Amino acid sequence: MTLFKDRSHSRGAFTLIELLVVIAIIAILAGMLLPALGKAKTKAQGIFCMNNQRQMTLSWIMYADDNNDRIPPNHIRGPNRHSTWVQGWLDNASPVSDNTNTIFLMQSHLWPYLNSIGAWRCPADKSLSKHRGRLIPRVRSVSMNNWLNPNMIWQNQRKYKAYRKLADMTRPSPTGIWVVLDEREDRINNGFFVVDMEGFSPRNPSRYEMVDMPASYHNGAGGVSFADGHAEIHKWLDPRTTPPVKKGRNLPLISGSRNNVDVAWLQERSTGLVR
Repeated sequence: MTLFKDRSHSRGAFTLIELLVVIAIIAILAGMLLPALGKAKTKAQGIFCMNNQRQMTLSWIMYADDNNDRIPPNHIRGPNRHSTWVQGWLDNASPVSDNTNTIFLMQSHLWPYLNSIGAWRCPADKSLSKHRGRLIPRVRSVSMNNWLNPNMIWQNQRKYKAYRKLADMTRPSPTGIWVVLDEREDRINNGFFVVDMEGFSPRNPSRYEMVDMPASYHNGAGGVSFADGHAEIHKWLDPRTTPPVKKGRNLPLISGSRNNVDVAWLQERSTGLVR
């Protein structure tokens, strides 16, 4: 009897060495692709963030159009929904109910024009609040320029203008006045983002102070919108503006920040001198 060997299936399986080579190649390709995918994700989140802020600022402008050019009220405490553009006092150190309260957003002066819960939170903001054993995303990461129709002038700095109407925005113009920005998860509380104008003169930079601090969710940058309706992702340059977030802790209210170019950038785009 003649015995035949079927050679058609003799190479039907990989050897161990071949499998190891294939795995090594896949690992190398994954290592090359993952950074690119991470950058693409970050870029997409930045675009999404800018779109949210454009929507919010256009809603802010539409409110003024319907209210004789007067912009929404901006109260440091906001005792009721009529007194300020949005209520709520968030806390990174404690699971307060405001952390997850969407009713305050729907009662906002902007809601009739915005009508979107998602627009209130930067897509890169991963902050959570624990309630009844469940971790729930916090609802808001945006705050408003404290010089826009406030109920009080910060530190009685009355030589700077508190804008009440769109028509008041001449120096700077609407293209140079920021409206809302993303605030750090360990500093955000109300919707009133304070930019202290003390020391704005370059001759006295030692008086620069950070009261509230912007977020840096986009590789050291944060979303900012302007009164003409455009938004951008702005890169913060001073390390003191982007300290590491400590979970479950809030940053101090005020800290000195001598010669901080980020403070100067915000001051220049927050308000102007009364003339």
